Amino acid sequence: MAKRVVVTGASSGIGEATAKLFRERGWDVVGVARRGERLDALAAGHGIHPVVADVTLQADVDRAREEIAALGPVNALVNNAGGAFGSASVELSDPEDWRAMFDVNVLGTKRMISAMLPLLRDAARADGHADILSITSVAGHEVYESGGGYNAAKFAEHALMAVLRLELAGEPIRVLELAPGMVKTDEFAVKRFGGDVERAASVYAGVDDPLVADDIAAAIVHAIELPGHINLDLVTIRPVAQAAQFKVIRQPLVPKN
Repeated sequence: MAKRVVVTGASSGIGEATAKLFRERGWDVVGVARRGERLDALAAGHGIHPVVADVTLQADVDRAREEIAALGPVNALVNNAGGAFGSASVELSDPEDWRAMFDVNVLGTKRMISAMLPLLRDAARADGHADILSITSVAGHEVYESGGGYNAAKFAEHALMAVLRLELAGEPIRVLELAPGMVKTDEFAVKRFGGDVERAASVYAGVDDPLVADDIAAAIVHAIELPGHINLDLVTIRPVAQAAQFKVIRQPLVPKN
């Protein structure tokens, strides 16, 4: 019987790429997202089971849990739903942007973990182990100007995962965190900058091979498909052109003479 993975934020970007790759690897994939039409396309094209739900709404998560529970145990949960909103300073930023970032990145992750843990325990009993992997960010480990709200949310999500690892110690449930740096996707920066496509494009201007969604998906699937006794507590993944959050090389990478 195929293993089952639940991927949130599966309608685009990293979540979509991850859902597709798991499916290619023979997993039974449940894609959770708000946009039903995007999930329907994934279902039709890739055989992914669609569950339309917003992780910021407890009622949606409760309903999703019932739909997923009817399918059987869950071997892995990938918490990918998240986002950044706004880029103003701490002083001038809109508290509503901060609230939205905490709701999706932190509380959304917590809601899904609470909902899925009984199903993950069922899988661990049957198969020896289960996995919870959350996509955080290097922004949850390094601060930068104009990123206060996103930094705060991702630092909180990182802490959530670290505490969860302690709380689940003694159970065969791995708690994994993948913290990407610069990843060029169709929507992330555009949403952050309120639909300003040119400003979003400038984030990646001149960067030699920024990471893309497929790169992160490959790392996620690799981490979860490792033998069950190996736990990648924290993986930081960046393009070579990004030496640090604040140091990005915006020209071709060439060896020195």
